Amino acid sequence: MSIYRGPLDGIRVADFTTGLAGPFSTQILTWLGAEVIKIESMEHSSLLRQTTEARFINTNLAKLSTTINLTRPEGLDLARRIITVSDVLAESFRPGVMTGFGLDYEAVRKIKPDIIMISLSGFGQTPPEGHYRTWASIFGGMGGLTHLTGYPDGIPCNERGTNDTRGGQYAAFAVLTALCYRMRTGQGQYLDLAVRDVICCHIGDVLLDYTMNLRDRGRRGNLDDRMSPHNCYRCKGDDKWISIAVATDDEWRSLCKAMGMTELPENRRFADARDRWQNQDELDRIITAWTLNHTHYEIMEILQAANVAAVPSLNCEEIYNDRHLKSRGFVKEVEHPERGKQVVTGPPWILSATETNLDTSPLMGQHNDYIFGDLLGLSKHEISKLREDQAIY
Repeated sequence: MSIYRGPLDGIRVADFTTGLAGPFSTQILTWLGAEVIKIESMEHSSLLRQTTEARFINTNLAKLSTTINLTRPEGLDLARRIITVSDVLAESFRPGVMTGFGLDYEAVRKIKPDIIMISLSGFGQTPPEGHYRTWASIFGGMGGLTHLTGYPDGIPCNERGTNDTRGGQYAAFAVLTALCYRMRTGQGQYLDLAVRDVICCHIGDVLLDYTMNLRDRGRRGNLDDRMSPHNCYRCKGDDKWISIAVATDDEWRSLCKAMGMTELPENRRFADARDRWQNQDELDRIITAWTLNHTHYEIMEILQAANVAAVPSLNCEEIYNDRHLKSRGFVKEVEHPERGKQVVTGPPWILSATETNLDTSPLMGQHNDYIFGDLLGLSKHEISKLREDQAIY
């Protein structure tokens, strides 16, 4: 339907996903040029459509929306017909829901032998915990990340939505891998992705530390295993902070010179990396006394000029107005059919040979005529009859 041509041009996705992780995975495929058909119903529309419209818009850009009543036999037949003209089936219901619809992998591969089907869930499709209810905070807790996030004397902290988007990234990667495999062999496959497993992947070094040393790392705030200073430091202004990370003795001397404290490297408490690490609290107080006299952007310019890694901890307003992100086209405007101009964020890449598809998100059922008529070949009479029978909306 779109004139956009991207790396995945010609690939069609039947998108049954809900929540955030699933729609984010298919959003990545849309950015890359796939035609993604979002299958919704009036009773069970996208969770984000119901709760957070801004997030819904930003995770459903350029998708097509069709509304099908999956509780009706005629509706299920339409869903199957969409699957037969698709390359990928993506779903993120609780395990067992697609089986209840008769749309599990064994069923759909009979009507589309080379289909690639991916199921995103919190714990995967297998026992003993596959049936557990999950949200983003659950992924982080069971994945071990929550235990590591926060300060030593504080409670574990959930990262919430970022756990969903991590899962979505891995799901898109898995689909791309399966598409490459199908290009070589002509065979589809089933992808069972557990977001809890994704989170575990992100703490692999901590797990390895335990298997080798029986050491539970626990929460350390902003502290690093080796680097010091390595923290966020308060700056001039209301709730303004700068992140500074020093990896080598040369960088340490450059930091001290930039702060006007050239004698500090000679202090035996901060002479080398080990000494600095053992005296981090005192060192952080010294650095904070300097950073409080400058804005976070001033310190970034001073320290980056001295080849020291330092960047502000930006709030949403600062991100939106950030000159570098603007220069990369990360923040864009799209025209929503009901909301008018909407600001959205694009993908974190720039492809030299292709553009990114950033059309706006669809209204519910906006593309029914195209999908049922042009794509599936139904007549206007047949479509009207399906509406009368409440198989579509």
